[in-house]
Amino acid sequence: MLERSSIKESISDALRRSRIVALIGPRQCGKTTLAQEFLSPDSANYFDLEDPVSLARLDEPKTALEPLQDLVVIDEIQRRPELFPILRVLADRKPNPARFLILGSASPELLRQSSESLAGRMETIELTGFKLKEVGAERSPLHWLRGGFPLSFLAENEKDSFAWRRNFIATFLERDLPSFGVGVSSVTMNRFWTMLAHYHGQIWNASEIAGSMNVTAVTTKRYLDVLTSTFMIRQLQPWHENLGKRQVKAPKVYFRDSGIFHTLAGIRTEADLFTHPKLGASWEGYAIEESIRHFEPDQAYFWATHGGAELDLLLFKDGKRIGIECKRQDAPKLTPSMKIAIEDLKLDELRVIYPGSKSYPLAEHIKVEPLASLADG
Repeated sequence: MLERSSIKESISDALRRSRIVALIGPRQCGKTTLAQEFLSPDSANYFDLEDPVSLARLDEPKTALEPLQDLVVIDEIQRRPELFPILRVLADRKPNPARFLILGSASPELLRQSSESLAGRMETIELTGFKLKEVGAERSPLHWLRGGFPLSFLAENEKDSFAWRRNFIATFLERDLPSFGVGVSSVTMNRFWTMLAHYHGQIWNASEIAGSMNVTAVTTKRYLDVLTSTFMIRQLQPWHENLGKRQVKAPKVYFRDSGIFHTLAGIRTEADLFTHPKLGASWEGYAIEESIRHFEPDQAYFWATHGGAELDLLLFKDGKRIGIECKRQDAPKLTPSMKIAIEDLKLDELRVIYPGSKSYPLAEHIKVEPLASLADG
């Protein structure tokens, strides 16, 4: 396994200042492995809600949790949402003898009980699969092909990696979604998810997909929201400025893990990837996701006008506006769209990410940078 010192430090800091820390992210992204570096799974303070023994111990949850001191870990918290009100009571004790690290495979929006019960008491940290920063720039091609899920990225060969991802998708559809209370058949969701691979990097068009599936646009939006809440899909929302221009108002849709996208698109090997019609969209999505992970912005959007001007990413970070353009080109050049974006959006800087190896300026506040630069600290 790769050392994940940065996220471990973030968890340590959060546990020091907050009564409850939620480590959330997709299944199999490494949450349990990280938690077990803070507390042994053999400890009486460790509860795995997929383990029948832990579930039995929590038959009377307040009785089980109230006497515990120091760090308490509860894994797969979404399986027992009724625990949230109890955690609120325990977190409000003075003095408080315990800190709680809870692990979940769904976003707070899907776990509404947590946002309602633990408001002001819980700090949330989102964990993804391995970032480019963690695997190193030299392994970027492998990371792009296989994605960041640890067992996919670290597999011995491409066949094993693809098999793991295919099994992950099946398990997610057949077991995980029902456990979140999602009342959609695995066959229907698999069809939708596979269809969504054709829209990777495009503006969301609910009616078009709805027509193909013979369901309503509202239904397809619900399917999309489920995949978003379980960290499979990113809905990148549009940014609007008061410009007197017609601006795009629908979100863009991206797979958050390039390996999962490649699996659903039938891409098994690097040779498959470089001959696939979605090659450009795949690289753009990978670069966008890694840019967001690198900058860790306060907010992230895209921007586009019906006149053709657009910006792949508009990041708000520490009061600054940072623009990101992702170009799979040998040597990106200054475009009219870049000039319009930096002027209309009042960007502090615009970075053009490309797969080359050299950095160079294009204009004032506009610079071309290699994708490898996102692996820097």
